[in-house]
Amino acid sequence: MTACANQTFEVTDLAKSEVDLIADAYVETQENLLKSLLVKLYKRNPRELNKTSGQTINKRAEELFGPDAGIAFEGLHGKSGIDAMLLAFDEQYLGDRVFALMAGMVGMLRLSWNGQREFFLPDALDEQKLYNGARNIEIVSWRLRNRTKADGQSFLIAQGSGADINLSIVRIFAKLTAHQDMMARLVAQRNDRMINRAVHAIATTAFLPI
Repeated sequence: MTACANQTFEVTDLAKSEVDLIADAYVETQENLLKSLLVKLYKRNPRELNKTSGQTINKRAEELFGPDAGIAFEGLHGKSGIDAMLLAFDEQYLGDRVFALMAGMVGMLRLSWNGQREFFLPDALDEQKLYNGARNIEIVSWRLRNRTKADGQSFLIAQGSGADINLSIVRIFAKLTAHQDMMARLVAQRNDRMINRAVHAIATTAFLPI
């Protein structure tokens, strides 16, 4: 008992497999990366926050990562997940594009994790959902670099290119993708199933279902 007291161990860990413990850590890491991305996108696109009334970056973060995260937020026309992300690239949308994009990403990734933030032995993650989530992160990154409005202006200033490239944002997207892919592989091994990678070759710029 004395030895156990000196270790970071909780009784709930008895109901977790190694993959469950890894999943817990990955979810926490993913959310921290998403929070950093939210802050960086607002700093590069202050006009988006100015579209809201009395909002701050901290208030937006509380909305996204609080208990109601992933639902259809006010101002997103009842949309969430992938549908909310698409608003950020819709020329007719006049709302906060940073919030639309991030609310969609958070909701989409939460779906890939079965809406959970903690995992136990009976929980069954789906390797295909995790894999599709990774591809969707890549697609968001691609759209931010390549999709523009009719006047040639970017929907959101993000990674940039050339002398204007923002390596910190590039790294966040790379880490988000790598973490999601690693978890997909671990779950596939545990479930003894193959991941269908063909879908990525079919549509590299269209979001994949979760």
